[in-house]
Amino acid sequence: MELLVTLLIGVPFAIAAVLAIVKNDWLRGKIVYLGGLLIAILAVVTAAMWYTGKETVTFNLPGTEALSWIVLAGDFFLMFLVIWLSIKHHKTIICVLSIVQTLMVAWVELMGPDVSESAHMRIDWLAFMMILIIGVIGVLIGIYAVGYMRGYHVHHKEFQDRRNFFFAIIFVFYGAMFGLVTSMNILWLDFFWETTSVCSFLLIGYTKTEEAVDNSFRALWMNLLGGLGIAIAIVYAAVTYHTVNLYDIVANGVAVAGGADKAALIPIAMLAFAALTKSAQMPFSQWLLGAMVAPTPSSALLHSATMVKAGVYMLLRIAIAMNGNFVGQMVYIIGGFTFFVTSLMAIAQNDAKKVLAYSTISNLGLITACAGVGMEETIWAAVFLIIFHAVSKSMLFQCVGAIENTTGSRDIEDMQGLVLRYPKLGLILMIGIAGMFLAPFGMLVSKWAALRAFVDAPSTFLVVCIVFGSATTMFYWTKWLAKILGVGIGGREDITQNNEYGSMFLHAAMIILLCLSFPLVSNFFVEPLVTDMFGYAVSVIDAGSVMIMVIMVLGVFIVPLVSYLLTRNVPEKEVLAYMGGANAGDNIHFIDAFGEEKDLKVSNWYLRFTFGARKLFMPSVIFTTVIIVLFISLIVGGALR
Repeated sequence: MELLVTLLIGVPFAIAAVLAIVKNDWLRGKIVYLGGLLIAILAVVTAAMWYTGKETVTFNLPGTEALSWIVLAGDFFLMFLVIWLSIKHHKTIICVLSIVQTLMVAWVELMGPDVSESAHMRIDWLAFMMILIIGVIGVLIGIYAVGYMRGYHVHHKEFQDRRNFFFAIIFVFYGAMFGLVTSMNILWLDFFWETTSVCSFLLIGYTKTEEAVDNSFRALWMNLLGGLGIAIAIVYAAVTYHTVNLYDIVANGVAVAGGADKAALIPIAMLAFAALTKSAQMPFSQWLLGAMVAPTPSSALLHSATMVKAGVYMLLRIAIAMNGNFVGQMVYIIGGFTFFVTSLMAIAQNDAKKVLAYSTISNLGLITACAGVGMEETIWAAVFLIIFHAVSKSMLFQCVGAIENTTGSRDIEDMQGLVLRYPKLGLILMIGIAGMFLAPFGMLVSKWAALRAFVDAPSTFLVVCIVFGSATTMFYWTKWLAKILGVGIGGREDITQNNEYGSMFLHAAMIILLCLSFPLVSNFFVEPLVTDMFGYAVSVIDAGSVMIMVIMVLGVFIVPLVSYLLTRNVPEKEVLAYMGGANAGDNIHFIDAFGEEKDLKVSNWYLRFTFGARKLFMPSVIFTTVIIVLFISLIVGGALR
């Protein structure tokens, strides 16, 4: 296991170093394909090897002492990189956050108190899940990016072609995420955490436009603020409890419920705060919205398999220590409110990537709320939400990127009749949207499980948030789905590359397979994960409900297939749509009151002046900032009494 994890972390960094110097497009593409395949195989083999034993494994990597010095050197490298880029772009104040947290971590490492010896790495059920998400979903995004970035620079000649840099950073992202989810030494975890922050900063600023640079630095300072929270947790745990073991910190937090010192909640609160910034919860959501200026593969990577998943991973990791205390209350209030208010904001968006961005933040809010409650049922729901969201959102971002390259627009209003104009893209988009909000697909089932868990908690606030948030979610997804199913006219040639379609169709197959195997995933993966965290698991969905869901999934695909088989030999007959007697005879034109022929145009209603970000965003930022300040004050105050 030690060798496999070493390769899992080290190989992506080595491939990134090669990609950084390869200028030839053909050769670079082959390295990405082969490197991605190697990483996926390593991830699957590592997960499979662990699954044979299904027991938590702790270990050290070969040469741990030398690696600790490399990690410390890496901390300083990241700090100097941030300082240089901040000064270069006249954002000097931002580098202060990097300097402070790096010096705090270095003090613990070099001059701090003695800490208890423990293993540096750990693989359990949660790490097993994350390894598969990163190794499969993340790699598919990289493969998709090869074709996408080729077309991107054909259409955007105004941007410097830096694809070698782009793919190098993506592979660094892979390695950092593998290190993050397997590290139990919080000093190592902090290094990988900060690496993902800097990688996202570099990817967001890829085009080097003024907007891209501003958005990248916004993402940087918000994530560095979260990194400062981890640094405080490290110093506090080292000084007070003489440990830098994440699981010792969590155990101390759990012990508070049994009458232990309430000060043990301070590092838990700091870790939770860091996770809120990384998972783009209010008031830190703006950095993820700003990430939309980056090329689509960056968005897919940040939203589905890496960056934001690091935040919810941390929340799940410490969830058991947040049950029934101020930290958990802070987290589930922020998560529930974020889920509801960003669902409202998504209604007012017609930019497809922005709808996906708000949807991502909203779903992360629900996962965050589940983790904050910290009960068996909510963790069950959160794990399913993470799995289905990772697959669906990755595919949706890829599909929107392909649509933009093909049509020249990502405006939902320009997707009228997409299923008829570009059948393959339309089918993929339909499956992705259905996976996000329609029964019997997993996201809706997971939301139902979360609602049931919140009722059992009980939490009236969360019940209200999920009920009204789910209603608004249905509103914006339904608008989009109806748009692509409408009548439309032809457009440009579909220029989507085969590797892009390969990635998207694999995602679509995974969504369908996950739905069909829902009970198996629950029995053989999710329930053991919950049992590993709590010592026992609660069956959230009974066998009868599972059988109904399986029948519904089969029905979704069997009914259209049977309909096709029964009608395939029936002669086609064009039926004119009813337009108040004014159909011009082709379903795309109508005769107005003056007898003139005009184009038929159907437009959605976006309610911008009711639910737009301009109206809701700032009050939401103020409310959530007050909540965080209030609860952290209560936690620190309770520890000092």
